[in-house]
Amino acid sequence: MPTPTIDRDRIAATYEIIAPYVRVTPVVQVDAADLELPPGPVAFKLEQLQHAGSFKARGAFTNLLSREVPEAGVVAASGGNHGTAVAYAAMRLGVRATIFVPRVSSPAKVERIRSYGADLTVVGERYADALAASQEWAARSGAMTVHAFDSVETLLGTGTIGLELARQAPALDTLLVPVGGGGLIGGIAAWCRGAPKVVGVEPEGAPTLARALEAGQPVDAPAGSIAADSLAPRRVGELMFPLARDFIASVALVSDDAIRRAQRALWDVLRLAVEPGGATATAALLSGAYRAAPGEQVGVVLSGANMVLTLP
Repeated sequence: MPTPTIDRDRIAATYEIIAPYVRVTPVVQVDAADLELPPGPVAFKLEQLQHAGSFKARGAFTNLLSREVPEAGVVAASGGNHGTAVAYAAMRLGVRATIFVPRVSSPAKVERIRSYGADLTVVGERYADALAASQEWAARSGAMTVHAFDSVETLLGTGTIGLELARQAPALDTLLVPVGGGGLIGGIAAWCRGAPKVVGVEPEGAPTLARALEAGQPVDAPAGSIAADSLAPRRVGELMFPLARDFIASVALVSDDAIRRAQRALWDVLRLAVEPGGATATAALLSGAYRAAPGEQVGVVLSGANMVLTLP
């Protein structure tokens, strides 16, 4: 079966469709010295400010607006952020949504899904369990499946982040992107096509893309990390893998401790509250898993912020 076309023309067309429903998230320029790194510019793309708290809203709206939704509505499996985004998009568009999440999902994400009016089921320990349950529901009910990362529409939606960055920060040399199932980085890589260079960042406990690139195809990988509710599917998507092979320069792995330090640094320096998965790409810079060359202009995607926040 030929690989579906996911290119700049289709991403630009997708952007026109979803633009009324998604935010143009800002880019914040920071001197790396503020993060105790060698001086140089770092551009943070603040996708944690997107509707429903993560970049996932882009793929959710792309699916619901560009496909024919049946009377039974839509169904999605998620570690949390995708389900939240699908529930939000369904609420905005008046569509019924059924969401399956595993027990590893954070309480903040579970409650937010419920707040958008979706039918929610918590099942199994990991994303793969929720996915199996969602597939059974789709077969039984006739609902339209909205896959978290392995669908053309989802990849086209995430590709719009690359389009926005090309307008907001055109001088970037390198873009660091967190990786789970690969829907985010696959879409961005399809837009960038090597310029800027795209580097994936994964938790050491969930090296899905690293293992796939080593094997030459998607393969099962461990699924453990403090970012397991957003960056720990069993394997990367089949559709994103050719994009990764052709347009992703490398993959950096970071420890859970490095992710925690990145969360703290983002709060201390920028007053940005970012969940573990959302801070993973920042962790590559702060830990030295990715070392920028002198004068290199680096961008970092902050992908989500759905977590419990305790206020005084």
